[in-house]
Order: sequence, then structure tokens, then C-alpha cells
Amino acid sequence: MLNNRMTFENLCMRNEPLANHSSYQIGGKANFFAMPETVEELLTLLQGCKTHGLDYFICGMGSNLLFPDNPREDTLYISLKKFVYWDIKPSKWFISSGTPMSMLAISGLLFRIPGYEFTYLLPGGLGAGIYMNAKYNHHQISDIIKTVYYVDLSDPTLSVQSIDVSQCKYGYKQSIFQMNPWLVLGADMLAVPGEEQIVLGNELLARWKAQEGMSTLASFYSYMDAESSALTKQGLVIPGEMTDIANYRNGKRHFEYPSCGSVFKNNYDYGIPVGALVDRLNLKGKEYGGAMISPYHGNMIINHNHATAEEIKYLMNTIIEGVNTAFGFEPEPEVVVVK
Repeated sequence: MLNNRMTFENLCMRNEPLANHSSYQIGGKANFFAMPETVEELLTLLQGCKTHGLDYFICGMGSNLLFPDNPREDTLYISLKKFVYWDIKPSKWFISSGTPMSMLAISGLLFRIPGYEFTYLLPGGLGAGIYMNAKYNHHQISDIIKTVYYVDLSDPTLSVQSIDVSQCKYGYKQSIFQMNPWLVLGADMLAVPGEEQIVLGNELLARWKAQEGMSTLASFYSYMDAESSALTKQGLVIPGEMTDIANYRNGKRHFEYPSCGSVFKNNYDYGIPVGALVDRLNLKGKEYGGAMISPYHGNMIINHNHATAEEIKYLMNTIIEGVNTAFGFEPEPEVVVVK
């Protein structure tokens, strides 16, 4: 029998501002909102939606989406940003989908596991990274995971299933999870920490879970910067790749204003990044209401002054139309525009 905390009604919050759960800091009040911490709570919410006739929308840390100004009243918005845990065993390291990707870089340094440096300051959760095969430079999430666990949302039983990374149809920001109604729960990592490091690793994750308000980019950056700096006091050397990432993102003012990072996918067939094309169109710095195309990075649209979702979308369409007219293709949005 479910305890009181596990009931659908007790897991739901009412009239919750979605702006509090998005790095854009945009979004109206959700009639129904929830932040499950376990698989059991998540499945309770999904089953409850069926019982109550509600639609649902599931997201992670909210770093790659644009919530609506007027959310649908018949929708439960589920954030997995508290769905954060890992299970370290001698031959296995499972990480849940709500765990920040950037935490992989910190833990990799702590555990002395190379190859995770590229995840540093990626603002989303691991689930989003698995879903879109998040990358930085020549490295991507599919390089460091082994087995993915998921729930097929079209399956009435909502049973947990697994798939090997080799079967995930990974490509440039593509995966099998974009082709099916599958909800990513987490993954086993390719490398496994040593047993002597487990206590330190659990303490690292506990510190993150104790934080609040980490959907804002400024607080996210400050936290990760503090964690990496603390490791230097333990005698660990921050890899040059992580330092370069911090310098690049700070140079492009990635954390100065609310944003979703890059708004559009790059068209590798064309061969020139979208940001550079926007620069050629002299659109950097263009404002519309409280939204602005970043003066420092043409593929970022920032919440400059209490922007609405509609104002962000206006500038997105401005870029799409401008690039299509001048260069002959429509850039594909990377940001998820929530209806």
C-alpha cells in the first residue's frame, strides 16, 4: 500500500511558476507540477495522470527548453531535477537522469577517471544528455555510457527496460530516444570508480542535492566553480580542457543572463556555425521586448529584461527567416519550445 507521500495528490504542487524551473527563467504558473525523487514517485505520477485524465510534460533541469507564458491547465509538468542519485558497485556505476552532466566532470576528477572533462559546465541533466547525445567539441555523452535504462511511456505496465549504447542510434544530437516515447531514467557508465572513492563521491552528490534554485545559470556556475576549486585544495589539478571551457563560456557571457545556451543546431552540411551566420546578418544585439540576441554569441537568445516566451520565439523566427533568405536553409531549433 502506498504511503501518504507516495500518493498522486501529495506529490503534486499547485500554481507553481515554471519560470522557477527553467534556465530561461520564463514560464507561467502550472496548474499541476511535481518533482519526483524516486522511480516509484515518478511512476505514481504517470499512473495518476491516467486516472485523472491529465496530460504530462517531463523535463530535467530545464536548461534546454522554453516554457509557455500560459501553461495548459490540464497538464502535469514534471521536473526530474530532484531525481538525483547514483549507485556505485565494484563493477557498475549507475547515474540517474536528473544528475547534472557537469557533475560527471567533477566526479571524474575526484575519481581519477579521464574522459569526462567535456561535460564541465554543460547545464543540463544526464537524461537530457542521453536523449540528445550532448556534446562539446569532439566528445559526446555516448562516448562515456554503457547501458541506458528507460520506461516506454506507451507501455501500460511502465516497466523499466534497458538498452546497450551500441543500439541507441547515436549521431550528432540524435538518438533512438528521440524516435520513441521513451523516458530515460539513467545509465551505467563505461568506467567505474574504485571502492575507496565511494564515500567522497556520495558526499559530492549529497552537497548538490542539498542546494536549491539551481535552475538559474548564475547559481549553477557558482556551484560548479566552487566544487572544482575545492578539489584543487585537495591537491588535484584541474585539467586544461575544463579551464578552457570555463574561459570560453565566461568569455561568451553564458552565465550573465538567463538563456538556454545554443538555440539552434549547427548545420554541418553547410559547414558554418549558426552563430557565425547570425553575425554575418548583423543580428547580434537585436532586441524584441525583453529578449535579445546575445551581443557575444549569435546562437544565443537571452532573457535580457523579463522576456516572455513569445518574445524569445519572435527572435527565433527572425533568425530562421534571416538565415533561410541569405543562406538557403532553415536552422533547426535545439531548444524545446513547450506548447
